[in-house]
Amino acid sequence: MADQLEASVTLPSEPVSVAAARRYVAQVLDDWGLPQDAGTADTVRLIVSELATNSVQHTFGQSPTFTVDVRLEREEWLRVGVTDSHPRWPKRLPAAVQQDNGRGMVIIRWLAAEAGGRLSVSPTEDGGKTVWITLPWPADASARTLRGC
Repeated sequence: MADQLEASVTLPSEPVSVAAARRYVAQVLDDWGLPQDAGTADTVRLIVSELATNSVQHTFGQSPTFTVDVRLEREEWLRVGVTDSHPRWPKRLPAAVQQDNGRGMVIIRWLAAEAGGRLSVSPTEDGGKTVWITLPWPADASARTLRGC
Protein backbone atom coordinates (compact mmCIF):
# COMPACT_ATOMS: atom_id res chain seq x y z
CA MET A 1 0.00 0.00 0.00
CA ALA A 2 1.15 3.55 -0.68
CA ASP A 3 2.33 5.69 2.22
CA GLN A 4 -0.72 7.88 1.75
CA LEU A 5 -4.11 7.48 0.12
CA GLU A 6 -6.12 10.59 -0.67
CA ALA A 7 -9.62 11.39 -1.84
CA SER A 8 -11.45 14.68 -2.15
CA VAL A 9 -14.82 16.06 -3.18
CA THR A 10 -16.06 19.64 -3.54
CA LEU A 11 -19.76 20.27 -3.05
CA PRO A 12 -22.06 23.29 -3.14
CA SER A 13 -22.77 24.88 0.24
CA GLU A 14 -26.33 23.63 0.34
CA PRO A 15 -28.09 21.47 2.92
CA VAL A 16 -28.41 18.51 0.51
CA SER A 17 -24.62 18.42 0.25
CA VAL A 18 -24.26 17.30 3.87
CA ALA A 19 -25.70 13.86 3.06
CA ALA A 20 -23.63 13.72 -0.14
CA ALA A 21 -20.45 14.41 1.85
CA ARG A 22 -21.33 11.72 4.37
CA ARG A 23 -22.03 9.15 1.62
CA TYR A 24 -18.81 10.06 -0.19
CA VAL A 25 -16.65 9.58 2.90
CA ALA A 26 -18.44 6.33 3.80
CA GLN A 27 -17.68 4.94 0.33
CA VAL A 28 -14.02 6.03 0.47
CA LEU A 29 -13.56 4.37 3.87
CA ASP A 30 -15.24 1.20 2.61
CA ASP A 31 -12.97 1.19 -0.46
CA TRP A 32 -9.96 1.50 1.85
CA GLY A 33 -11.02 -1.49 3.93
CA LEU A 34 -13.05 0.03 6.76
CA PRO A 35 -16.50 -1.61 6.74
CA GLN A 36 -19.43 0.75 6.94
CA ASP A 37 -20.65 -0.98 10.09
CA ALA A 38 -17.37 -0.38 11.97
CA GLY A 39 -17.48 1.95 14.95
CA THR A 40 -14.79 4.20 13.49
CA ALA A 41 -16.81 4.54 10.29
CA ASP A 42 -19.86 5.61 12.31
CA THR A 43 -17.79 8.18 14.18
CA VAL A 44 -16.31 9.60 10.97
CA ARG A 45 -19.72 9.83 9.28
CA LEU A 46 -21.13 11.74 12.26
CA ILE A 47 -18.14 14.09 12.36
CA VAL A 48 -18.34 14.74 8.61
CA SER A 49 -22.06 15.49 8.98
CA GLU A 50 -21.37 18.00 11.75
CA LEU A 51 -18.48 19.68 9.93
CA ALA A 52 -20.34 19.89 6.61
CA THR A 53 -23.42 21.26 8.37
CA ASN A 54 -21.29 23.90 10.08
CA SER A 55 -19.77 24.86 6.74
CA VAL A 56 -23.19 25.21 5.11
CA GLN A 57 -24.90 27.00 8.00
CA HIS A 58 -22.20 29.28 9.35
CA THR A 59 -20.53 30.71 6.23
CA PHE A 60 -23.49 33.00 5.54
CA GLY A 61 -23.25 32.58 1.77
CA GLN A 62 -19.60 33.69 1.71
CA SER A 63 -18.38 30.19 0.79
CA PRO A 64 -20.26 28.88 -2.26
CA THR A 65 -18.64 25.45 -1.88
CA PHE A 66 -16.92 23.30 0.69
CA THR A 67 -14.37 20.54 0.17
CA VAL A 68 -14.01 17.28 2.05
CA ASP A 69 -10.51 15.75 2.04
CA VAL A 70 -9.85 12.23 3.26
CA ARG A 71 -6.30 10.96 3.83
CA LEU A 72 -4.97 7.69 5.13
CA GLU A 73 -1.37 8.13 6.23
CA ARG A 74 0.82 5.03 6.49
CA GLU A 75 -2.19 2.94 7.53
CA GLU A 76 -1.86 4.61 10.92
CA TRP A 77 -3.82 7.85 10.82
CA LEU A 78 -7.03 8.85 9.11
CA ARG A 79 -7.35 12.57 8.50
CA VAL A 80 -10.62 14.11 7.38
CA GLY A 81 -10.86 17.83 6.70
CA VAL A 82 -13.70 20.11 5.68
CA THR A 83 -12.58 23.34 4.02
CA ASP A 84 -14.57 26.45 3.27
CA SER A 85 -13.56 29.96 2.24
CA HIS A 86 -15.20 31.82 5.13
CA PRO A 87 -12.58 33.53 7.32
CA ARG A 88 -14.31 32.95 10.68
CA TRP A 89 -12.93 29.99 12.57
CA PRO A 90 -15.32 27.74 14.47
CA LYS A 91 -15.84 28.40 18.13
CA ARG A 92 -17.91 26.91 20.85
CA LEU A 93 -21.07 28.91 21.29
CA PRO A 94 -22.73 29.29 24.66
CA ALA A 95 -25.65 26.89 24.55
CA ALA A 96 -28.67 27.40 26.72
CA VAL A 97 -30.33 24.23 27.96
CA GLN A 98 -33.28 24.73 25.62
CA GLN A 99 -31.14 25.54 22.53
CA ASP A 100 -30.95 23.02 19.71
CA ASN A 101 -27.64 24.26 18.31
CA GLY A 102 -24.26 25.53 19.42
CA ARG A 103 -22.86 22.16 20.48
CA GLY A 104 -21.44 20.82 17.20
CA MET A 105 -17.78 21.57 17.85
CA VAL A 106 -18.05 20.18 21.38
CA ILE A 107 -19.50 16.96 19.97
CA ILE A 108 -16.84 16.73 17.25
CA ARG A 109 -13.98 17.33 19.70
CA TRP A 110 -15.41 14.76 22.13
CA LEU A 111 -15.93 12.13 19.40
CA ALA A 112 -12.39 12.61 18.10
CA ALA A 113 -10.90 12.36 21.60
CA GLU A 114 -13.02 9.32 22.46
CA ALA A 115 -11.64 7.57 19.35
CA GLY A 116 -8.05 8.45 20.32
CA GLY A 117 -7.76 11.38 17.92
CA ARG A 118 -7.84 15.12 17.87
CA LEU A 119 -9.41 18.13 16.18
CA SER A 120 -7.44 21.01 14.68
CA VAL A 121 -8.06 24.02 12.46
CA SER A 122 -5.67 25.38 9.85
CA PRO A 123 -5.87 28.45 7.61
CA THR A 124 -6.09 28.19 3.83
CA GLU A 125 -4.24 30.37 1.35
CA ASP A 126 -7.47 32.11 0.30
CA GLY A 127 -8.31 33.23 3.84
CA GLY A 128 -10.63 30.35 4.72
CA LYS A 129 -9.99 27.42 7.00
CA THR A 130 -9.92 23.65 7.19
CA VAL A 131 -11.27 21.85 10.22
CA TRP A 132 -9.41 18.55 10.55
CA ILE A 133 -10.02 15.45 12.60
CA THR A 134 -7.23 12.94 12.97
CA LEU A 135 -8.07 9.44 14.17
CA PRO A 136 -6.07 6.24 14.52
CA TRP A 137 -6.73 3.81 11.66
CA PRO A 138 -8.06 0.50 13.03
CA ALA A 139 -5.55 -2.37 12.75
CA ASP A 140 -8.20 -4.75 11.40
CA ALA A 141 -8.96 -2.30 8.56
CA SER A 142 -5.24 -2.19 7.70
CA ALA A 143 -5.21 -5.96 7.29
CA ARG A 144 -8.18 -5.77 4.88
CA THR A 145 -6.56 -2.92 2.96
CA LEU A 146 -3.34 -4.91 2.55
CA ARG A 147 -5.26 -7.94 1.26
CA GLY A 148 -7.05 -5.70 -1.24
CA CYS A 149 -10.50 -6.49 0.14
